[in-house]
Amino acid sequence: MATDQSYDVIVIGAGVIGASVAYHLARFGAGKVLVLEQNQIGQGTGAQSSGLLRTHYSVEPNVQLAKLSWEIFTSFKSYLEDEEADCGLVHCGYLIAAGEGPRAKALEQTIEQQRSMGIPIEVISAAQATRLLPIARFEESELIAYEPEAGFADPYMVNTSMARAARKKGVKIMEGVTVQGLITDGNKVVGVKTSVGDFAAGHVVSTQNIWAYQLKEWLGVDIPLQAERHIVLALEAEQPYTQSMPVFKDMVSEGMLYLRSYGARQMLVSEGVQGEVLEKCSNEQGDVPLDTIVSIGEQVAKRFPSYDSAELASSWTGVYDVTPDWNPVLGSLPGIEGLTVGFGFSGHGFKLSPAVGIVLAQHVLGQAPTVSLAPYSYDRFAQGKLLTGRYGAGAVS
Repeated sequence: MATDQSYDVIVIGAGVIGASVAYHLARFGAGKVLVLEQNQIGQGTGAQSSGLLRTHYSVEPNVQLAKLSWEIFTSFKSYLEDEEADCGLVHCGYLIAAGEGPRAKALEQTIEQQRSMGIPIEVISAAQATRLLPIARFEESELIAYEPEAGFADPYMVNTSMARAARKKGVKIMEGVTVQGLITDGNKVVGVKTSVGDFAAGHVVSTQNIWAYQLKEWLGVDIPLQAERHIVLALEAEQPYTQSMPVFKDMVSEGMLYLRSYGARQMLVSEGVQGEVLEKCSNEQGDVPLDTIVSIGEQVAKRFPSYDSAELASSWTGVYDVTPDWNPVLGSLPGIEGLTVGFGFSGHGFKLSPAVGIVLAQHVLGQAPTVSLAPYSYDRFAQGKLLTGRYGAGAVS
């Protein structure tokens, strides 16, 4: 039993967000930090992530977080002060195309916003896009943008590297420990109840992903969150999708597909629209219906003619923790002291994780966050200040 143990900060969850928070708490001098993980590091929803990295967002605070995160991903070893750290970065760029109409207008406005924020992005022709992604077909009528400072990385490697770096700075991480509740003194959280006993804490950070719904049970506070299961396919055709080819967001397609190289030859593809809403939060693999495979395959073939007869190499499902505006809640909950939350990343968690770790650690320590948490406040839903982007609710934001 661990009833007599106390820590300055306890982090619930050791996924990419929790590991980043823990590392930055230690880096900023938080004192004794404990991380509690119900499974093993790298077994959470992050392991199912497609690992895309981009700064292309229409929600301005997301751009700020993504830009800061990209700087860390591109200097990963030196930033973590660990020569063994590796994020598996593939620096291939990000291509996005929209047809005529509202999506093109939203893309045009977002391009201007990114330029004003110092993000390298250029509008290119169909011929230029074809040179970057020769296995795809583009139309001259499309608005096409290219962001060279983008790509993808390996979520498992990022998660384990962050956790190892945190441990090197003195953070204690306990795996296979289930948090069963929070200990409160009035309106202040002062510890956690777990499967191995109670731990006292000066501050608790919840990075529980889809399991953040438990905060409602523990504190009686409504948690605006639902779990959505999304299907990911790996397709293989005669023409490979190589790692030198950019990540591609096809906003012309019905499902707003995103695609990238997978295994250096295959195409990883998924839809960027609402997935299957789960009645019960679960990270278990779900069914991949044949009609969904056919639908995604047909959309792919419209853009990639040689993939008309592609083979399905593999498939899996991943789960998003989705808020009403598809953006996270970061910071405090109203009327509750001693607790910081980070939930509802809605598909953005991996790409924003380094920066989110910074700003949540700063919040815990009473420091001014590098990126303001005000837009991500819990209160925004009641106040009608949703962070819905120009593209509407969805993972592109």
